[in-house]
Amino acid sequence: MSKADRLLGEYRESHQNETNQFIHNIFVPLIFLSAIGMLWDIKLPIALDFLGGDPLNVAMIVAVFVFAYYLSISFAVAVGIMSVTAVGMIFCYLYSGSVSIWKFSLAIFAISWVFQLVGHKIEGKKPSFFKDLEFFLVGPMWVLVKLYNKLGIKY
Repeated sequence: MSKADRLLGEYRESHQNETNQFIHNIFVPLIFLSAIGMLWDIKLPIALDFLGGDPLNVAMIVAVFVFAYYLSISFAVAVGIMSVTAVGMIFCYLYSGSVSIWKFSLAIFAISWVFQLVGHKIEGKKPSFFKDLEFFLVGPMWVLVKLYNKLGIKY
């Protein structure tokens, strides 16, 4: 059994209820994307020419480590997650709202976690990350693999 299959199987155990699954399918990606937004506004004193001289930020650095983690599990998952990450980063780069991206992201993050906890209350099981923090990264993979399965993409 691959590491991906083992992790997804363990995650699946505490996500059997259809309502909880529905909630997770919406709010796990929002948590992932809002984390990018919160980290985007943490700037480092290193200018990047390909961003017009804008500074390097923590989201970019974390994305490299997240990509490496998923790559160690599955190439297809790594490509999918990094595609989602790229969309999130492009949104952050282009965002010009009146509220800073980290505040906007923090609000989405908090609201999403409320829904996640409601989903687990309905499920009657604790969130997987209470057992192992690695499951913070398994959740996005679980949602992506469900999409891959519907599209006939092997992970």
